[in-house]
Amino acid sequence: MTTHHAAATAVTGKAPGLAPGEPAITVRNLAKSYRSEGRGVVNALAPTSFTVADGEFVCLVGPSGCGKSTLLKILAGILKPSSGEYRIHRQGGAVADCQIGLVFQSPVLLPWRTVLENTMLPADALELDRDAMKLRAMQLLDMVGLKGFEKSYPSELSGGMQQRCSITRALLHDPPILLMDEPFGALDAMTRDVMNAELQRIRLESGKTIFLITHSISEAVFLADRILVMSARPGRIIEEVIPNLPDRGSLDVMASPQFGTAVHRIRKLLGIDVRDRPNVD
Repeated sequence: MTTHHAAATAVTGKAPGLAPGEPAITVRNLAKSYRSEGRGVVNALAPTSFTVADGEFVCLVGPSGCGKSTLLKILAGILKPSSGEYRIHRQGGAVADCQIGLVFQSPVLLPWRTVLENTMLPADALELDRDAMKLRAMQLLDMVGLKGFEKSYPSELSGGMQQRCSITRALLHDPPILLMDEPFGALDAMTRDVMNAELQRIRLESGKTIFLITHSISEAVFLADRILVMSARPGRIIEEVIPNLPDRGSLDVMASPQFGTAVHRIRKLLGIDVRDRPNVD
């Protein structure tokens, strides 16, 4: 899925590509508030600042309602911020629709289109060469384990297979940046682990910049180079955690001391400790 960017907040114009050390995403004092009937002004996102390096995988974790999805939708150009700014520079030129891939919690597949036809949607929207894009679509479907399902319809797929199709659609036009909003939140635990491993493999092979929001601490620690931890609403980043895992390519890394240390640190920052909960027999 692609999106249009808010011209007032995204940096536009030609760019020759990223200079050495230049972030792929820069957020400065970005904030969002809105008026709610009966509640007055609601601050959905406190002023927030961070950067994402080119090729980096950054996860954002925080409690429900803290503004994670609001932040991602601003970066995607779906929402306009109330204040602050963001800049997205990419190799290959201007900030444009074709430069971002979006993946949401729901696969949002068109039920009347086959797996291949759903994957080809960006080619239709961006008027890309269909023959070249069809070849790429077939390669992507093979890469995510959907070879042989090209002519299947979404109703014939499992939830994990539908989300794999959604990812291939986001990758079709080869965007430098992927923005992902709880992409595996609706999946069962076993399928979620498989999809996390699949996403990590795709990332390691492609070198893409990925910004992903999630409620799952273990998911964030497994996937991310760096984890931004948000407070409750109005959300603000309270700390960043760097897992420094010994092996990014295997789920076995979840048994490592580094994994446990990072999970414990994030739980502490979010105030999650079952020993502190009242007894509710």
